[in-house]
Amino acid sequence: MPKIFEYLGIVIMFYSNEHEPIHVHGKYQGYESKADFIIDNGDVVDIQIKEVKGKRPLPKKELKEFKIFVEKFKIEIVQKWIDYFVYHKSITCIKIEGKVK
Repeated sequence: MPKIFEYLGIVIMFYSNEHEPIHVHGKYQGYESKADFIIDNGDVVDIQIKEVKGKRPLPKKELKEFKIFVEKFKIEIVQKWIDYFVYHKSITCIKIEGKVK
């Protein structure tokens, strides 16, 4: 389960056996939500935040931060997905300490 970012205590990661559409999971203290990236002609045209079956969704504050983060880092997230699942490269986790806007 490659961890790709840590942001304000939220771990943003892939599971090793992921499937399309490209998406990431946000985990925080036993809670989990995911963000699906809708791509058209190579561009991210939408990000859909969804619940994960069998998991409690991120609390309101963390969900808001998760949404802001995936919007701001969508290009980097998609590139990490491609690097990991298509090119089989190892992924380095980046820890982001301050709030993104």
